[in-house]
Amino acid sequence: MAPAGVPGAPIRVVIADDEPLIRAGIRMILTSDPGIQVVAEAANGREAVDMTRAHGADVVLLDIQMPVMDGLTAVGELRRAVPTARVIVLTTFGERDNVLRTLESGGAGFLLKDTAPAELIGAVRAAAAGDAYLSPGATRHVVDQLASGRAAARSEEARARVAGLSTREHEVLALLGEGLSNADAGKRLHMSEATVKTYVSRILAKLECENRVQAALLARDAGLGG
Repeated sequence: MAPAGVPGAPIRVVIADDEPLIRAGIRMILTSDPGIQVVAEAANGREAVDMTRAHGADVVLLDIQMPVMDGLTAVGELRRAVPTARVIVLTTFGERDNVLRTLESGGAGFLLKDTAPAELIGAVRAAAAGDAYLSPGATRHVVDQLASGRAAARSEEARARVAGLSTREHEVLALLGEGLSNADAGKRLHMSEATVKTYVSRILAKLECENRVQAALLARDAGLGG
């Protein structure tokens, strides 16, 4: 078994959900991709943390509603215990109010439970590559919901943080706030996807955001991407 982090090695995934049938379905989808290896399954958040640490997983797919330790608590635990692991939360629209806490805790994004198989595989690959991933069908809606309840003081702080960005970086950040992928942002700005990715990395470093999801929320706080 190749160790995690080795170029060319399979992406090592832990699936955490208290419903065995859900875990089995996710495993079947993921293992259809030869570049992904499911190394463990967990029935609660505590098991997810322990198994991720034991197996050195690259990505954790984490349900929110679980016994012993819920998914939201487990996100923070995983960030402390296995900081290299990327956490994607599995959610439903009914749980969208929990998403802000997940993302601000360092989660790599979220997927709706009715996600198409190809999107699930794409999300795991994106997370393993260091990108945050939000289900495209929900991104704009959820960011709007989260941004609407944030205080004016946070908006002022956000505007101050983005003030040091260049004009082009502001443009890219605004498109992150709209929930656009690198490819779609590139089309909008007439830039290559690789160039957009470079800008995103630069923006994350300047804003001290852990991932593009946090940057998107910051963009909305600052009044960008409306």
